[in-house]
Amino acid sequence: MRNRIFTAETRRRGVFLNKNRVRLVAFFFSASLCLGGLFSAAAQSDGSQQNKTGRAGTFAIVNARVVTVSGAVIENGTVVIQDGKIVAVGASVNIPSNAEKIDGKGLSVYPGMIDAGTNLGLAEIGQGANATMDVAETGTQNANAKAILAVNPHSSHVNVTRVNGITTVQTYPSGGLIAGQSAVINLNGSTQAEMAVVSAEGLVINFPRIATFGGFNPGVGPQVIEFNDAVKRRDTQIDELKKTFKSAENYGRAKDAYAKDKSLPYPATDLRLEALVPYVRGQRPIIFTVERERDIRAVARFVADMKVKGIIVGGQEAWKAADELKKNNIAVIYTNIYNLPVRDDDSYDYLYEAPSKLQQAGVRFAISTGDGGAEVRDLPYQAGIAGAFGLSKEDALKSVTLYPAQILGVDDRLGSIEVGKMANIVVTDGDLLEPRTNIKYLFIGGRLLALTSRHTELFDSFKDRKESNQPLP
Repeated sequence: MRNRIFTAETRRRGVFLNKNRVRLVAFFFSASLCLGGLFSAAAQSDGSQQNKTGRAGTFAIVNARVVTVSGAVIENGTVVIQDGKIVAVGASVNIPSNAEKIDGKGLSVYPGMIDAGTNLGLAEIGQGANATMDVAETGTQNANAKAILAVNPHSSHVNVTRVNGITTVQTYPSGGLIAGQSAVINLNGSTQAEMAVVSAEGLVINFPRIATFGGFNPGVGPQVIEFNDAVKRRDTQIDELKKTFKSAENYGRAKDAYAKDKSLPYPATDLRLEALVPYVRGQRPIIFTVERERDIRAVARFVADMKVKGIIVGGQEAWKAADELKKNNIAVIYTNIYNLPVRDDDSYDYLYEAPSKLQQAGVRFAISTGDGGAEVRDLPYQAGIAGAFGLSKEDALKSVTLYPAQILGVDDRLGSIEVGKMANIVVTDGDLLEPRTNIKYLFIGGRLLALTSRHTELFDSFKDRKESNQPLP
């Protein structure tokens, strides 16, 4: 099959498919947003599909093209899965006698994709069913809020996403200044514990930004805040954040001192400060949601001043601050492929090219949908678009497999096909990032899963329906 994303012609013309089809993709994307409110009530799931967690066993995928991602492609290779892990990979490996063989002739084997910037499992129906939304807590400081405790394993979005080759996501809370702690989950399991890869991955901070929009007054119109006043507001919020971090450092010291010497006064428990301790000490990463260059540079200064580990989610203009990001070893989880350019004079491909610019500047990055759940399934196509606008085919694939695993610190378990890693495997009949490719087999944690979802059930219910010639009564 000819790969339409990575042909020389598309590179030369600088378009994904062509301009008309880009407009068509944008039209249908916008239409889906508009219609989502009308049909969202039908998206609720009874969980029956998600309770079908597949079957374990020993499997051998033979005679397949194995795209390891971390190494060379193995033509006519074999992958052996046992006890939930990859136990053998190569052109000539020993296959256990009890293994169930899967003939991979004409098929390709890939590691499962990872979307590192979602609310999947926390958000179901955005309009009209508030009880299905659990993305934010009240208040502005919620470091102790953990996304893993709110994940709904029976969300309709789980199956819809995984049957398209996405096997793992980072899901995180939003709202307030300190939103809470993210989790890395596999898209299979009946409970949060079964899904969890890392139950507390990173601390999510909606970093203060310079905002000159002060709201809308129906009688007057939009209210504008003077730029200098907006800067002062932002700086005040950052100072408050730094004070909170200092308080957490002091709290951690007091707890450590008491642990060593019980004669000291016992420090009163503060759940919010206690949750902050591993982050202010640089033991775990802090995830900053930020888009504009000036705000990204402010994040870099904050990371340097507080000596913490930083990751940026969003990063629309991150490539413009690449020098500071590289200097402070801040990775970017880029979520803007499907977004429209912000400024009127930005070119149509302005956001498509950003990942390649980050790579050229030496900034670690991954591509993410940044979606709450329904559109996470489009992750391979977003990476494909970036591949048509500067990224190599190999790096486009790594941007949704190995690179996010490295950024999240789970590359010892996920992101590539290597012996000892978790068996999150996708078997396809074509290029993983090509929209026309079909998923043939799917493994998560070594369990072979049915390729069914609400979408496939809806398709099956109508595909053989015959036209009726019976007139209306």
